[in-house]
Amino acid sequence: MEPVQNVEQVFFPLDEKLHLQPGSLTPLQLDYLVHFATFQSFEKATKMLMKHHGVHVSPSTSRRQTEGIGAFAEIVQNEQAMTKLLQKSSDPERDVKTKEAVKLVVSNDGAHISLRGKVWAEVKTMVVGEVQENTFPSKQRPHQERKMVNISYFSRMTDSETFTELITGELDRRGFFDALQVAALQDGAEWIQSLIAALRVDVIRILDFYHAGQYLNDIARLLGDAGIPLAEKWREEQLHELKHQGPKKVLEDVSQMLKDHPYVEDLGKKVTYLAKRQEMMQYPQFRQQGWPIGSGSVESANVGVVQARMKGVGMHWERKNVNPMLALRVSECNNRWDETREQANRQRLLTRRRERFARQVARYNEIEQKMVKDILHLLLLIYPSKPIHTQSPVSLSQEEKIPITSSSATETAKTCIPAKSHPWRRYPQAKK
Repeated sequence: MEPVQNVEQVFFPLDEKLHLQPGSLTPLQLDYLVHFATFQSFEKATKMLMKHHGVHVSPSTSRRQTEGIGAFAEIVQNEQAMTKLLQKSSDPERDVKTKEAVKLVVSNDGAHISLRGKVWAEVKTMVVGEVQENTFPSKQRPHQERKMVNISYFSRMTDSETFTELITGELDRRGFFDALQVAALQDGAEWIQSLIAALRVDVIRILDFYHAGQYLNDIARLLGDAGIPLAEKWREEQLHELKHQGPKKVLEDVSQMLKDHPYVEDLGKKVTYLAKRQEMMQYPQFRQQGWPIGSGSVESANVGVVQARMKGVGMHWERKNVNPMLALRVSECNNRWDETREQANRQRLLTRRRERFARQVARYNEIEQKMVKDILHLLLLIYPSKPIHTQSPVSLSQEEKIPITSSSATETAKTCIPAKSHPWRRYPQAKK
């Protein structure tokens, strides 16, 4: 049996005209498979494709195709963000527009997922939405006065600087840079504060009310563990004061507790954290201006966008495959699946075309070099080079030099008659 040789990938001209992607699936079947895998595990996606469309593929095919489309969706989203960022940096005053009378709120937070090798990594998520009066409060939030509507998301596993650059595309699409009023509603993490400072200088910063309440709860717990009694409803009274009157009296009370009990471990950190964010806790003023004070939307985004698909039982992700899946999750949660799919497919075909042209150029260069070598080899065979022997000059003294005269040259040129005994002269006689 002859050994199997490696076969290069071939190209059929109709593939590009029909927009066929790599693999044996039709564009519609591939769209169904990737869409299913955006919601469910790769194994369940294959079962759903078989059940609803009668097409059987392996889980490895489901993973490979989904991550491939996701990688190109990530490229498209990143390029859109970089394009907008370059426009802003090159000409900040370009297309100055009248600010739209819309109030936008942006929130940022992080959630952790498991990577291969028992490593936990943080995925950063941004939420941006419009502020609207809550005319129909729900049973779960009967006192909610404002709510966020028309929410969109963006998630990436990256450092804070890169994340700040990448969210520019989605913020620009939502009109964040052209809105009349914008606010940042989130916790007080340092990377989030740096992110907000890089976006707009006039952003109203609001510390999430429930986040501030968590710190008050921690203060009460630390004091209780140290054996310092507090009123039964101390925490509820502090939260009511903070929400309706502001942070002034609350900060005075916790600062006095720190002075009275400086030995309580970590109490100073909690009090200092709240004191540094006093301007971000002016909740009566924020509510009067029509801003929400709770960041439940971004907390829900951590679950709905990231953890619902990427924090299942037994799921451990390769680092390189996290952002491609997040790009697909974001497009689905933003109701932009069809647009993202078309852009990713187009980017994939363009990349294949560039790679094919690069292979052709490399192959042509290789053939050209081989032809040059063959021609040179043929020329060497036809016209072999003769070795040139150089003789070192011998130095002769003036006495050793033999002068060449015209008479000696004439004698040398004379023809000599052979002797009678020469074989040539004897040949006729021998023949006789």
